[in-house]
Amino acid sequence: MDILVFSTSVKTNYEVKSLTPLINSLVGKGKWNFALDDSDRILRIVSDKVKPMNAISLLNKRGFECNELK
Repeated sequence: MDILVFSTSVKTNYEVKSLTPLINSLVGKGKWNFALDDSDRILRIVSDKVKPMNAISLLNKRGFECNELK
């Protein structure tokens, strides 16, 4: 399994809740999480099938910044 790490502009639990169904459909329930207390508001995805651009595009379409950290 790969661990993808992204910095995002997601700031609140409310925003995470609004994104949950979309991210679950992309990744699968329980295979991702946000660290909103981190200065980069990290999104971690555990998957061997998700392409970074798919996650970035999903958040961008909802008005959030999302950049892969390497």
